Amino acid sequence: MAKKVKSKKISKSQIAKQKLKNFNIEFKKATATAIIAAFGFLIALVWRDVITEFVESITNESPVQGKLISAIIITIISVLGILILTKINQEKK
Repeated sequence: MAKKVKSKKISKSQIAKQKLKNFNIEFKKATATAIIAAFGFLIALVWRDVITEFVESITNESPVQGKLISAIIITIISVLGILILTKINQEKK
C-alpha cells in the first residue's frame, strides 16, 4: 500500500511572516556591521593623531624632513597591520 504524502500548503501569511523574520535578521546583521565600522573608524581617527605626532617627532630629528618620510613610515605600519589581520582571518577559516 502506497503511503499518502501530505503536501503541506503554506499560506501567504506564513510566507510573509518568514520573509519579515529573514528581513529582521538581515537588518540586525547590517546594523551591527555599521556600528562596528563606526567604532573602527573612531579608533582609526584616534590612532591617526598618535601616529602623526610620533612620525613628526622622528622626522624633526632626521636630516631629511618632510612628508616623504611620514608617508613611508605610515605605509609600512599600515601594510604590517593589513598583513597581520589577513593572517588572522585566514587562520579562522
